Amino acid sequence: MTTNTPIIALVDDDKVFQLTSSRTLRAANLANNILQFENGEEALQFLKEHASESDALPDYIFLDINMPYVDGWMFLEDYATLKLNLKKEISIYMVSSSIDPRDVNRAKQDKNVREYIIKPVSREKFIELLNRAAA
Repeated sequence: MTTNTPIIALVDDDKVFQLTSSRTLRAANLANNILQFENGEEALQFLKEHASESDALPDYIFLDINMPYVDGWMFLEDYATLKLNLKKEISIYMVSSSIDPRDVNRAKQDKNVREYIIKPVSREKFIELLNRAAA
């Protein structure tokens, strides 16, 4: 990875996932700037407000499926249009406790989803994903 750590957005209504993931990412020196959103609506609003500011936009989004208001699938629908206005390419990882093959296949078919990851996400998995993405 480069010396500049990426900006990471955690989009998940699970407070435990938010806390453990942000601590893990910081402890492994994978990110200093971690944006946290409780649902897809908050994340989409942030992306819209900062669309022209590449320094403010996340490099990676870890997106949960099941959230209130705007879930992961709804986020992806809106993101498909919104990404045309973003000044940065963002890699999205779908993160879920669901092992339902329909969810896995749906995520794999979405061209904006880099990978489907089943929770919990270990330190080693974060390191592997971000190193592979930066390569």
